[in-house]
Amino acid sequence: MNSAFFKGLGASLSIALGYVPVAISFGLAAVYAGIPPAMAILVSLLVYAGASQFILVSLLAAGGTAASIVGIVWLMNLRHFFYGPALLSRFGSGTRRLPTAILAAGLTDEVFAASVSKLEQQPEHERELWYAGLQLGAYAAWVGGTAVGALFGHDWIRESGILSQTLGFVLPALFFALLLEIRKLVATPVVAGAALITALSLLLLPVYGALMAGMLGGAWLAARRA
Repeated sequence: MNSAFFKGLGASLSIALGYVPVAISFGLAAVYAGIPPAMAILVSLLVYAGASQFILVSLLAAGGTAASIVGIVWLMNLRHFFYGPALLSRFGSGTRRLPTAILAAGLTDEVFAASVSKLEQQPEHERELWYAGLQLGAYAAWVGGTAVGALFGHDWIRESGILSQTLGFVLPALFFALLLEIRKLVATPVVAGAALITALSLLLLPVYGALMAGMLGGAWLAARRA
């Protein structure tokens, strides 16, 4: 297999290190909510939506209707409509070897952030395979972590109070690290403005609504600077 794929796989290590503990906590949360371990793993295999999966579990535990669950998770992932076109333009103008559906399947916040900062550093003819390796490494870490949490993590968390307390900080820490990684690519006023809009929106909207407001506000600020 092309070495570009393995280079992308290696680049996914930083994402995987953040994904594994968060995925373990998702596996635990799913089991605690009464979801069978096999079903929790299947959710990560098929949905693969990171923070949205925690919302999905909480809605299931609260007895939410199928329509409300699908609608809320869809809204939380609506940001991918922005991610896709922004990332696709970075692959270059050459003939595409991989279907767009495959390129889109593993697109997450963390994969997008890593790709935005590193994809154009790769030779144009290697970018698709590099990106495929990056996606696969992140995906495998998420699914593997979910399996560990769902199948084995209960005893570990019960026996380690420190571990149970620190798992909750992993996802915010991962997003903050990614923000630092791409800060040179986005103007500081745009980042600060998007953060302020999100924070203020949290006073009136649920988390997924505030996230969308921050994204739209950031896009508007960036357009004004263009």
